[in-house]
Amino acid sequence: MKLVANYVEKPWGRHDLPNWASPPQDLKEPIGELWFTPPDGAHLPLLVKYLFTSERLSVQVHPDDAQGHARGLAGGKTECWYIVDAQPGATLGIGLKRVLDPQQLRDAALDGSIEREMVWHPVTAGDFFFIPAGTVHAVGAGITLVEVQQNVDVTYRLYDYGRPRELHLEDGAAVSRALPYDMSNAVRASEQGPVERTLAQCPIFTVLRATDADDIRAKLGNRPVWIIPLNGMATAAGETAIVGACLYLDSPASLRLSEDALVLVAVEGQD
Repeated sequence: MKLVANYVEKPWGRHDLPNWASPPQDLKEPIGELWFTPPDGAHLPLLVKYLFTSERLSVQVHPDDAQGHARGLAGGKTECWYIVDAQPGATLGIGLKRVLDPQQLRDAALDGSIEREMVWHPVTAGDFFFIPAGTVHAVGAGITLVEVQQNVDVTYRLYDYGRPRELHLEDGAAVSRALPYDMSNAVRASEQGPVERTLAQCPIFTVLRATDADDIRAKLGNRPVWIIPLNGMATAAGETAIVGACLYLDSPASLRLSEDALVLVAVEGQD
């Protein structure tokens, strides 16, 4: 099934969207996100979306499943990012320069020094970052990325550059793993590795970059998959997706990819 595109206005979003993005004409504020949801409104365990940024997003953190359940939520939120486009000098804030305890993290959020405590990683198109729950992070300006995440709406803002939005310092400090980011969770475009590869694998989801439908079927069998074209075309069960769209398939059995296709593939759990 082809998922429905839902455009979301955000103060840090953009008016100059990529040419494949077509938001409704009645949206006047900057567009920050493009979510993909089933036509019938059903809840899927993973959520795929694009982010379009003109400013830095808040410094934030998400709980893991145990922490989410303890707070009455359906679970936590682990996510990952694939950089589609990045302006010169664009960065992602992921992890800290040093280990901070919860009180130190809370103090840094209150006085704004958390910006200096974070590591701001330069990024380019093709970079990928796995963001486990508990990672202190912020998406920088001038970036278009695909995000795959657990479909739980929980974000604890630690710092928001003076914007008049609610912060969640107690919960945020309590669930944070305030330490340096493990760069083994990143795949850099500059590494010149194989195009087809597993980008992330954890108990929650697996994300692949692929060009061949037969290879996807061989790796994932009959499991439900999300297909996000980065180039070319994906077709299954009479539905077609190009860049800016997303397919959700009960099985990749009927999947066909064009010769120039490059897709992200997401699946629950480990392959």
